[in-house]
Amino acid sequence: MSDHDRVRWDTRYAEQDPLSVDDVDLPKVFLPLAALFPTAGHAVDLACGRGAASVWLARRGLTVQGYDISSVAIAQAAGLAEKCGVGDRCRFTTADLDDGLPPGPPAKTMICNRFRCPALDTSILGRLAPGGILAISALSEVGAAPGPFRVPAGELTRVFAELTVLAAGEAHGEAWLLARRPH
Repeated sequence: MSDHDRVRWDTRYAEQDPLSVDDVDLPKVFLPLAALFPTAGHAVDLACGRGAASVWLARRGLTVQGYDISSVAIAQAAGLAEKCGVGDRCRFTTADLDDGLPPGPPAKTMICNRFRCPALDTSILGRLAPGGILAISALSEVGAAPGPFRVPAGELTRVFAELTVLAAGEAHGEAWLLARRPH
């Protein structure tokens, strides 16, 4: 991302109040599927924002590495983890994911909400542990006008076809996929 994008995201997060303990949850699209998420292992949250999903995963029992372009969001995420008593299971790092996925151990869970960077697809698949879960959502052309950040119909299931689809959908301008890497 450009420095302009980084500043834009920092400004956006700085203008919002930090999340409260009551805000900790999965993205709405994955809430009905919460029982499918593992309760142990390592998780990666790409474009983690203020940390709601990261902290939810940590409360569930996972250790979590969250990445975001915004240092403001990263600071808020770390603060939320501390408030929720899971600061020891969460690590947040400022990273420009357009430069690639930072190295790390295999992940039992990878979550990426409302961020899509096709250049990361191979790295995401390579990092996902056998039996691991990928939860990804993106803006979609389905139910919305095409745009530079919207995926075309069927992209997520096509790109991640080597995974076993547990649930997927496209409607109202959002595409999402919950899938498992075969053992």
